[in-house]
Amino acid sequence: MRLAIQRCIAGLGALYWPLKNNNVTLKANKLVMQTPVYLINLDSSVDRYEKSKARLTQAGVTFNRFSAVHGASLAPQELNGHYSENLNRQQYHKALTKGEIGCYMSHRKVWQLIASGSSPYGVVLEDDIEIVGNLPGALKTIDALKFDWDIIKLSGYKNAQRKVVFAHSLSDAFKLVIHAKPMTGCAAYALKKQAAQQLIAATEKFGRPVDTDIQHFWEKGISVFSLMPYPVRQDLSYDSDIKSMQGRQKSHKLRRIKQQLVTFFKNKSAIEQQIRKFKSAIK
Repeated sequence: MRLAIQRCIAGLGALYWPLKNNNVTLKANKLVMQTPVYLINLDSSVDRYEKSKARLTQAGVTFNRFSAVHGASLAPQELNGHYSENLNRQQYHKALTKGEIGCYMSHRKVWQLIASGSSPYGVVLEDDIEIVGNLPGALKTIDALKFDWDIIKLSGYKNAQRKVVFAHSLSDAFKLVIHAKPMTGCAAYALKKQAAQQLIAATEKFGRPVDTDIQHFWEKGISVFSLMPYPVRQDLSYDSDIKSMQGRQKSHKLRRIKQQLVTFFKNKSAIEQQIRKFKSAIK
């Protein structure tokens, strides 16, 4: 009997290391799943990785580095694998650069990891971030949510502000808000597994930048919240990797005005519907 117990303990010890590397911790003979955190980083951006690693480590956040798609290195058939010039003309006011296409493809690949993973949600980070709040506390707050959600932004674009049309306090530290229009940028966000599956299915072909596409959330059948105050912000000391790959594309002003008008009314209706649904969920 004693020998059997010793073998069992040895087996658990051998099991611990590979499980730890897969975001699973063994505590008191219970398997506790940890939220996967993915840091998108170009292989050439070593400095960004090292700084992000140091900041996340200091904050007590375990993460997985994801090798970003280098848009400038993609062959034409790879660039057009998901990017559609026809959709781009219909949906956006200028052609996407190789950097923007590579950025979108990087996020899609991480969505696929979340969609096929065993965790209920994952966190996606870009490598130009600063941790300015309690990120582990933010994730624990998200863990405790009792209602359905799809995307929760943890940072805004260039630390910009936008009108809040509904707010719900989750704790003394955080509140969940709905903006008049979802915040631009994809520097940091939490993504539910089911929402990742929906995004992948809806973006087999895309024509907008990834953050702009998420702003058109009603097309994807998802909701977008922000957890505030944001625990993450963009490090504006960095130049954009996307812009450094290729210069600006020509913007079509009339197309842009038309698209903005259509989007304004669709966004307004979708936001109102999201608020009604959210109010019903938290009653």
